[in-house]
Amino acid sequence: MSGVDLSHRHLLSELFQRHYAWLCERLRRHLDGPESAEDIASETFLQLLASPNVVAIREPRALLTTIAQRLIYQRWRRRDLERDYRDGLMLEEDAHVPSPESLAATLQTLDRIDRRLNRLPPKVKTTFMLARSVGLTYPEIATQLGISSRSVSDYMQKAETCCLRACLE
Repeated sequence: MSGVDLSHRHLLSELFQRHYAWLCERLRRHLDGPESAEDIASETFLQLLASPNVVAIREPRALLTTIAQRLIYQRWRRRDLERDYRDGLMLEEDAHVPSPESLAATLQTLDRIDRRLNRLPPKVKTTFMLARSVGLTYPEIATQLGISSRSVSDYMQKAETCCLRACLE
């Protein structure tokens, strides 16, 4: 283990000892229970641990709060996505009830798609969402975003390829 790895771990260990309890308490105000707060707080520190270069942080609580808020938003987005999927299943008149395993696999795939879409450039993601969620045509999207119809087509192809890859993982 290199000196950088050790200093990185040491810095995070200090951050954890000083701020974990504070972060958990802060998160309890926004989440269902203490377990959810502890999960998000732990995931926050795991993200810091996974980041390649953590240098001395001037405002550690601000950084921890920002990371935790992003994780909360991801959790809420995932919950909404799951709810919408279940609601869609309930609306289908001839729908059969999927097995728990099938439902879990589908929800995992939707989560992978969501994460991959979030990594796309903003115009690509926006183009895809306007086409699939709002139902705009390519010329309408081009006008709204101030881009060419060819760009809309290219962006849609990138986004659809991204979704397909997420389904194949």
